[in-house]
Amino acid sequence: MSGIPHDHYEPKTNAEKWVETRLPILGLLHSTLTIPTPKNLNWMWIWGIVLVFCLVLQIVTGIVLVMHYTPDVDLAFASVEHIMRDVNGGWALRYIHMNGASLFFIAVYLHIFRGLYYGSYKAPREITWIIGMLIYLLMMGTAFMGYVLPWGQMSFWGATVITGLFGAIPGVGPALQTWLLGGPAVDNYTLTRFFSLHYLMPFLILGLVIVHVWAFHSTGNNNPTGVEVRRGSKEEAKKDTLPFWPYFVIKDLFALALILAVFAAIVAFMPNYLGHPDNYIEANPLATPAHIVPEWYFLPFYAILRAFTADVWLVQFTSFITGGIIDAKFFGVVAMFGAIAVMAAAPWLDTSSVRSGRYRPQFKIWFWILVADFMLLMWCGAMPAEEPYATISLIASTYWFAYFLVILPVLGVIEKPLEQPETIEQDFNRHYKPEPAE
Repeated sequence: MSGIPHDHYEPKTNAEKWVETRLPILGLLHSTLTIPTPKNLNWMWIWGIVLVFCLVLQIVTGIVLVMHYTPDVDLAFASVEHIMRDVNGGWALRYIHMNGASLFFIAVYLHIFRGLYYGSYKAPREITWIIGMLIYLLMMGTAFMGYVLPWGQMSFWGATVITGLFGAIPGVGPALQTWLLGGPAVDNYTLTRFFSLHYLMPFLILGLVIVHVWAFHSTGNNNPTGVEVRRGSKEEAKKDTLPFWPYFVIKDLFALALILAVFAAIVAFMPNYLGHPDNYIEANPLATPAHIVPEWYFLPFYAILRAFTADVWLVQFTSFITGGIIDAKFFGVVAMFGAIAVMAAAPWLDTSSVRSGRYRPQFKIWFWILVADFMLLMWCGAMPAEEPYATISLIASTYWFAYFLVILPVLGVIEKPLEQPETIEQDFNRHYKPEPAE
């Protein structure tokens, strides 16, 4: 943490001194484990270690699965079945990798909404927030390309629908879609490209995760109060913090163990619960599934994509003033990516001087409506593109954009926040230190 006084590493043995003068990795490890961490962090701060674990799990299981997978449209589906039936432990590897993606997104959504509630995006952590959003976008791209690899019906048709969105971009759309697919339609070139990118992108995510961790180690961890650690002296800083090891490491590992117990039960007893049965049918370009849906973690943004149809007045108005260049399909694409963009812009849209939602009574109400709205969009995304789901999706999409573009800026002006504690120590003592006996 830049500016927060803490103990520096001093090599004790000759071996440690020899290593440290040539490669200061021991000092880096020491500074990471002993980094002063706000002592009032609650259980919503466990998702960082879960996300790191998920990333490592996906990379390791993915590397092993690649050894048995064949990226060819005639052999891909059979190679996945070969992994499931003939490779020792192959079924477990595949189910862990498949459900690991779901755990990854559960953790990242909880991580993001925690940041939105406690104002972790506010100064001086804007860059940390933006890096996190870039990681999220790469996660979405990696997951989408990975979903295509089993070459089942939903894999094929999901790829056809999603890549077709790029063709809606005026001017460059058709050429961009052809470049992405490697040809005029989803075929062998598409599969090999997606396989290559799916293998590469987790390592890009790993690099960004390192930068993300470095960024918040430089600015310091946020905490439930939003009050910064005192930086005047080492003694004052120690009143607000505890070393990361052993206090928070043990806490995080305990939470991870509980989460992995549930995860292991899902992998063992209900591994296909979050999947789609049509993906156990080999891809057939001549047979369209009755209802094409992406994986559950894409559903909220899929609902936003489908919400803006040609019947919506805003789409009609935009199409009119642009001479038909921006049609309903392109408008939906802009809305889908715009829903992520407005979330990334939260540091500049939130005008409140108070960081934590704990001390913002009106903000709490609108925030929990946003959480419910996200769940509603997820449900709408799984439903057919018909009434009443289309109207519900449009209303929910409108609230999503209104929250970031209207509600957050206005609340910063009109809301009267509650009194905040002066220091982290004061908040910690209020919640955890027992009252003296009378």
